Amino acid sequence: MSEVMDKIITRRSVRAFTDEMPTEEQLDTILKAGTFAATGMNRQSPIMIAVTDKKVRDELSAMNARIMGKDESFDPFYGAPAVIIVLADKSVGTYIYDGSLVMGNLMLAAHDVGLGSCWIHRAKEEFESEEGKALLAKLGITGDYEGIGHCVVGHIKGDYPAEKPRKENYVYYIK
Repeated sequence: MSEVMDKIITRRSVRAFTDEMPTEEQLDTILKAGTFAATGMNRQSPIMIAVTDKKVRDELSAMNARIMGKDESFDPFYGAPAVIIVLADKSVGTYIYDGSLVMGNLMLAAHDVGLGSCWIHRAKEEFESEEGKALLAKLGITGDYEGIGHCVVGHIKGDYPAEKPRKENYVYYIK
């Protein structure tokens, strides 16, 4: 089996992280993988925001928890110290697919560099809010972007999740 197939088959969503921050080199590698995701007609509609500032990370977590209907003390990011937000330009017809492929690359790259990751939803709602729009404006990001997801990244706390069985009839052939 190739190394690529091994990473695809062994990657799992991680839901328990230590507070140890990934290295800049690890994050740069993960982000680079995101920039090489396939996009419709190579229009590269997504952007990524790498959040390592604890205060901003905690504000995003609280916002995400509110959207879930949870108390702001609930951490939907499972303690991960780094969050990569993926947004995509809504003027591009393939923006949701493009952003989803970026998310997939981010999670595979995190696994490849020895870190855990998980796709956390509700980025759409976060960045439709005034608080989310203000964060983008503060960063100088303009345009009509939709939040696709948060890729939470960090060192795994505890055991790596076990493989779950694949469902029957996942694949059909037409020969």
